[in-house]
Amino acid sequence: MGLGSYWGEVIEVLQEIIPVYDKVNSIISLGKDVEHRNRGIKNRVYPGNKVLDAGSGFGNMSKTASKITNGKISITLYDPLVPMLKNTGVHFDKSPDMANGVFEHIPFREGQFDAVLCGYSLRDAINLRIAISEIHRVLKKDGRFVIVDLGKPDEGFFRAGVSFYLRCILPILAFAAGGKLGLKFGTLYGTYKRWPQNKKLEELLLEKFSKVEFEKDLMGGAIMVAAYK
Repeated sequence: MGLGSYWGEVIEVLQEIIPVYDKVNSIISLGKDVEHRNRGIKNRVYPGNKVLDAGSGFGNMSKTASKITNGKISITLYDPLVPMLKNTGVHFDKSPDMANGVFEHIPFREGQFDAVLCGYSLRDAINLRIAISEIHRVLKKDGRFVIVDLGKPDEGFFRAGVSFYLRCILPILAFAAGGKLGLKFGTLYGTYKRWPQNKKLEELLLEKFSKVEFEKDLMGGAIMVAAYK
């Protein structure tokens, strides 16, 4: 499970849409991205924690965590795109640590982080099972892995509804928000097709983690997950 060879195409598109990335993301999540990040992170990141924002994009997950903890956390941003990391630094009062790489080969030692955050990024893993294993490896004992992402409902009717939205409605909203660059968000549907259903994702996490809390919104089309080492 994961993007496999499709990853290269997705990364190219992500690099192209950097100028409109945040604006379009907010629109296509129906304005609920901030709420979902808060719901996912609250009571799972604490003052004094060392946090890895994996697939960080502009660092929205760690910015949310910093706000919740009054800035009393240590943040490392980690993303496969160097241009994304360069843009990220301007969004923080104090530039956080940064590293470049993929989920499947995280360049940190075992047990280094209290929490790993993935906001709309784990879906882009090349190999999902290896990505989860690597995240588990770099977490401390009792560490938390927080995922906020699109959900793939287990019920066929709702799954069809989410697919229709991503395939047909999202491109219209993305174009309205980001013009021609917004249209490139259509690659989201390709990542969604390769993304496991909610129950299967929970099962994958339980292969490595001792406990998983799985919260859903928008008929299962949005998920906020916490997996505990």
